[in-house]
Amino acid sequence: MTYSGGCHCGRVAFEVDGEIEQVVACNCSICSKRGYLLWFVPREQLRLATPEAELATYTFNTGRVKHHFCPRCGCAPFGIGSDKRGTPTAAINVRCLDGVTLSALKVVRYDGRSL
Repeated sequence: MTYSGGCHCGRVAFEVDGEIEQVVACNCSICSKRGYLLWFVPREQLRLATPEAELATYTFNTGRVKHHFCPRCGCAPFGIGSDKRGTPTAAINVRCLDGVTLSALKVVRYDGRSL
């Protein structure tokens, strides 16, 4: 399935392919403050309609994940990084996808605060 997503004002737009089997609710500082519900997919399944140069980016700690957000409205629809094996990965904030029923998703809690 292909999902369309983006930020609140529409400046950031993208499509992502895959089936949402579960989402992660992490309690680390950035995930809890931004209210992320994350769906992890291989990076090649994410197609940006907005050039990456037009996104604002925030990194912290190891800097391994680039947390992208809209410089106009502040919405943070996805991040790009790599998994433990070094495979390029996208973390999609499902709250920024069109037509997803959040209450129907399996939510897995992750204790990122303890890392």
